[in-house]
Amino acid sequence: MWRGKGVPISILYGCILSSVLFGAFAQEPELGSARVVFQTNYGDIEFGFYPTVAPQTVDHIFKLVRMGCYNTNHFFRVDKGFVAQVADVVGGRTAPMNERQREEAEKTVIGEFSDVKHVRGILSMGRYADPNSASSSFSMLLGDAPHLDGQYAIFGKVTKGDETLKKLEELPTRREGIFVMPTERITILSSYYYDTEAETCEQEKSILKRRLVASAVEVERQRMRCFP
Repeated sequence: MWRGKGVPISILYGCILSSVLFGAFAQEPELGSARVVFQTNYGDIEFGFYPTVAPQTVDHIFKLVRMGCYNTNHFFRVDKGFVAQVADVVGGRTAPMNERQREEAEKTVIGEFSDVKHVRGILSMGRYADPNSASSSFSMLLGDAPHLDGQYAIFGKVTKGDETLKKLEELPTRREGIFVMPTERITILSSYYYDTEAETCEQEKSILKRRLVASAVEVERQRMRCFP
């Protein structure tokens, strides 16, 4: 259908729709292959990183995970529909930190702000008024929070364990100033990490090995039939 001498309406609608869809997809960054699992007393939460969005933040948090710094730490804040926030490991753990852990945990990272949106499942660094004061505390978004966009560094997202987050949202809370806090401790009992690419490679190697064995058996069967 034409309107005067302009572009067909169907083409205009198509262009607008394509633009909207492209914009939506363009804002979804690619996850790296590393996965971290926090094992809490309410269930597991798995998350991945956005190394192209916040490379220094990802390096810092992943190093803390590998050093075991989040073990015995806790979620000090659970605000339903907003955030579940992990405490700073320096003051949030029940287990003492060794010198290397403390040295790394006390480091701060620059504010790597981006165009990625704060929606449910996103990981976003906590900080003070100084935009470069982020250390080890971070939030798991429990809902959309557009007022945080561009103000806090997004570095990853939850990949499994939304059912655990829903459990946390239903726990009783109390308010202390601006914070909504659980009345009982939500402990990160332990944590571990793995690489999805390595897992895939191992699976592919196993499949290939089985195929090679099956091929060898078939070759031997054919040999015995043709050359008794």
